[in-house]
Amino acid sequence: MKGDKCEEPGPDPKPAAAPLQPTEEEEALIEFHRSYRDLFQFFCNNTTIHGAIRLVCSQHNRMKTAFWAVLWLCTFGMMYWQFALLFEEYFSYPVSLNINLNSDKLVFPAVTVCTLNPYRYTQMKGDLEELDRITEQTLSDLYKYNSFNTLGSHPRGRRGLRETLPHPLQLLWDPASPHAARKDRSAASSLRDNNPPVNWKDWKIGFKLCNQNKSDCFYQTYSSGVDAVREWYRFHYINILSRLPDSFTSLEEDKLGNFIFSCRFNQASCSQANYSHFHHPIYGNCYTFNGENNSNLWMSSMPGVNNGLSLTLRTEQNDFIPLLSTVTGARVTVHGQDEPAFMDDGGFNLRPGVETSISMRKETLDRLGGNYGDCTYNGSDVPVKNLYHSKYTQQVCIHSCFQESMVKECGCAYIFYPRPEHVEYCDYKKHDSWGYCYYKLQGAFSSDRLGCFTKCLKPCSVTSYKLSAGYSRWPSVTSQDWVFRMLSLQNNYTIKNKRNGVAKLNVFFKELNYKTNSESPSVTMVTLLSNLGSQWSLWFGSSVLSVVEMAELIFDLMVITFLMLLRRFRSRYWSPGRGGRGAQEVASTPASSLPSSVCPKLPSLASSLPSPDTSPTLTAPPPAYATLGPCPAPSSLAGASSSVFTLEEP
Repeated sequence: MKGDKCEEPGPDPKPAAAPLQPTEEEEALIEFHRSYRDLFQFFCNNTTIHGAIRLVCSQHNRMKTAFWAVLWLCTFGMMYWQFALLFEEYFSYPVSLNINLNSDKLVFPAVTVCTLNPYRYTQMKGDLEELDRITEQTLSDLYKYNSFNTLGSHPRGRRGLRETLPHPLQLLWDPASPHAARKDRSAASSLRDNNPPVNWKDWKIGFKLCNQNKSDCFYQTYSSGVDAVREWYRFHYINILSRLPDSFTSLEEDKLGNFIFSCRFNQASCSQANYSHFHHPIYGNCYTFNGENNSNLWMSSMPGVNNGLSLTLRTEQNDFIPLLSTVTGARVTVHGQDEPAFMDDGGFNLRPGVETSISMRKETLDRLGGNYGDCTYNGSDVPVKNLYHSKYTQQVCIHSCFQESMVKECGCAYIFYPRPEHVEYCDYKKHDSWGYCYYKLQGAFSSDRLGCFTKCLKPCSVTSYKLSAGYSRWPSVTSQDWVFRMLSLQNNYTIKNKRNGVAKLNVFFKELNYKTNSESPSVTMVTLLSNLGSQWSLWFGSSVLSVVEMAELIFDLMVITFLMLLRRFRSRYWSPGRGGRGAQEVASTPASSLPSSVCPKLPSLASSLPSPDTSPTLTAPPPAYATLGPCPAPSSLAGASSSVFTLEEP
């Protein structure tokens, strides 16, 4: 410690000289204060932190000292409370939304148009004949409706025909209906004849589904008879589709001219290289214009209806499946080139005899991933396999997740979604309980019990198109004659039902200005340090160097505490009277090996010890007890010599 260096006496027992004051060259390189009080007083007198010196200047006035101490500690606590709030805000990772408006030439999106009918009825009549007859009989039994005139020629009776297909459509009494509560009716007798003379609001229509061992069953019911018949027909239609070979050809509209009478983009005619064809199980033949297979993507340099895509479509339903295709017109959707066309999710229908003009506005969104939000850049970190083999989107992931659940739980694939390898499509002739499994799974999917909406993260980069549509009658009454005449001659096709046989579609950019939404961190490291510095300056009026002074104070406190503990430990360890072990250690230490720079050498004790001739014992030099403390006074040497340990010779 500072000032602990003592005078080293000479070999002769002379009176001790006065201790020499250390010069500037003799002082140690690192010095520490003797006590906490000295350290605290030095810190308060020299620190740049405001208010600290008042703790020392007011030491003769205890009230002021206590006041400034409490004020200083409260200020210190308030500052670190603000620090905690700033760190909490930083580690919550807030984001700011930046909106930019840009203007440039835009890549025209992909446009997909579908016929709304999967197959020609004449093409599928052989496969659908039995299903259609059973559906006709069901409508006749439940609603006394029969306009198809096919039941009479069937060799089977009505009852025998109903038993050929599983899951028959039934009329079910709803006991929860308020009309049923007012009257007591016999549900059993009504179900036997399927012709209940009651209010239709008391009944629902549905079909029964059971699991593999028939231990659990439920009725898939609908309050609307139209919805029930369409869903029941669609359920059996799916089983028929699963049996068709992959090479089965679709409608004759796979040739573009049979469905699309005219196509123009930017006042130029389309070519076969500008579109691609695929078949949808429900929406039929679909054509994607300006898709990823297009050799040269279309660019829009001007907004307006004349600078976009214009299509004239055929919308006749002369040979459509009547119980499956209940909507006339066409279906259209707009999407990105590298995204699949989800006709169910994002499409809408076109009305026959109407010109539909769709104006678009492009928007992009860039999210921050990592700690700032749950999004994925390419879907590689999502635990769902992409069955579409396209760009990752949340819809792609959700549909793939449901298909994986179908394969896992039901043992087959749903025909409306891509099929995994080595998996068959669902068919109740091979998987008799797949309907039960599918509708149970659909309920779990809607309530997110499957976890698909949780596992499928949003993409970090999204491009969307905001659509707005306008409608007008086309062609007009005064021009319809020559328009229909020209379309018939041009396409070698006679339009029988003129106005219901055609529709027109225009897709264009409303403006070339597009909005870019991007996220950025609200609190960066620079912002955090700036806020911390502002709080430090507010409460203490100091700078970064003041923080270094605080760190130095803490370091000095730790060093002084360590040295005091070390001094106490060594004093107890080297203290006399602790037993033979301490004496042996001291006796085994030669006097020449004791550090002379720590304490002065003791004078010779030969005069005060017995002569070797009179006593055969060995004597040990006195131990250095206060190695870290002040040196003993000369008067204590006599006392030390009287407590010398002796060891007897063996």
